[in-house]
Amino acid sequence: MTYGRGAAILSAGIGTTGLITFAYFSLASYALPETEYGGITLLWSAVFITVSVLYRPVEQLLSRTIADRDARGVTGNEHLRIAATIQLALGLLFAAAALALRNPLKDDLLGGAAALYWILIATVLAYAASYFARGFLAGHHRFGLYGALVLMEASCRCLFALAVTVGITEGQTAVALGMAAAPVVSLAVVPWALGRRLRRQSPVASRQSPGTAADPEAEAQGEPEFTLARGAGFAAAVLLIMLSEQTFLNAGPLLVKVTEGGSAALAGFVFNVLLIARAPLQLFQAIQTSILPHLTRLRAGGETDPFRRSVNVTLAAIAAFAVGVALVMLAVGPSLMGVVFGGEGEYGRGGLVLISLGMGLYLSAATLNQALLARALARAASICWVTTAAGFAAFLVLVDFDDRLLQVESAYLGAALALCGTLYALYRRG
Repeated sequence: MTYGRGAAILSAGIGTTGLITFAYFSLASYALPETEYGGITLLWSAVFITVSVLYRPVEQLLSRTIADRDARGVTGNEHLRIAATIQLALGLLFAAAALALRNPLKDDLLGGAAALYWILIATVLAYAASYFARGFLAGHHRFGLYGALVLMEASCRCLFALAVTVGITEGQTAVALGMAAAPVVSLAVVPWALGRRLRRQSPVASRQSPGTAADPEAEAQGEPEFTLARGAGFAAAVLLIMLSEQTFLNAGPLLVKVTEGGSAALAGFVFNVLLIARAPLQLFQAIQTSILPHLTRLRAGGETDPFRRSVNVTLAAIAAFAVGVALVMLAVGPSLMGVVFGGEGEYGRGGLVLISLGMGLYLSAATLNQALLARALARAASICWVTTAAGFAAFLVLVDFDDRLLQVESAYLGAALALCGTLYALYRRG
């Protein structure tokens, strides 16, 4: 499947998933009292920040490694065992931390709801298998099944909220159980992928035994033998990138709330503005998922020109999208934000344009990051991410603007520009 077709299929699947997820929260808000619904949103935030940071590194590791090995004709399953070992270790690390922090998580975060605490643990552990499957499917260019996985996950979760809304069952726990059941049910697509993979394997294909030398084609491409240490190093670098990503997306509202005496209203205002940057990331997941194995295959095949062309076309599309959003914000941004979010606050036109441009730079940086991962430059890329994320947070803490919203908007644009610039310099040098 081509990169363009894969991205289109995933965009449709992830876009539909977003609508179904919106329906889940809409149904839950009608079915539950306000305080119980608040617990559901807190549980959701805790789960998805955790799984994005912990498990996406292994998803990216599998996606890149499988695509590279398939392109070079390398056989064997040691890469799957290594990735599974890393994922299992991350899951156990989370479980140990969650059990050690039981009282703060249960009482401070989840309002004393013991059921939500155990659902949090079960859900995060279940997503370890889900993200492993996503990496496997992306690496093999099974984007249709990847889209089916995330769509089935969202649909299953929504059914739990629907059951409470129509009276089949009741209560906060029933709605929350949908989060734990969803990643388990979505794994139903995996047998289809495994069955097709086994049918495609040649019965006479030779497999490398553990004692044989590294594949000569791999050596020609400068790709070292895949080991646990190398896989863990890649995953650790991507984990740092994921932590930096969460800093860019969540540090603004959190730091504003802390530094402004706990002003939830101002923090919510900042959160609304940053949704201009966050919302496109949902659809951009389709591009991120499909472009990494695509670029990895091109690199393994020594196709330099198609590699650069794919990156350039993606960057041009992002630039056009960002300019379009910026023009809309310049024309009707304040009134549009007022209609969507209501409230008495007033959104500055210039600040909305800054966030729109920053969004384009951030998506461009994410594209360049995938190109660097495909070139096995994860460690160098992670240094760029950590440095700029730390600078972004430091600017919000140490510099005092009278207009805190404008400070966040300016800081986001500046940090996105710095991140995009450093990653582009690394990409050109690489």
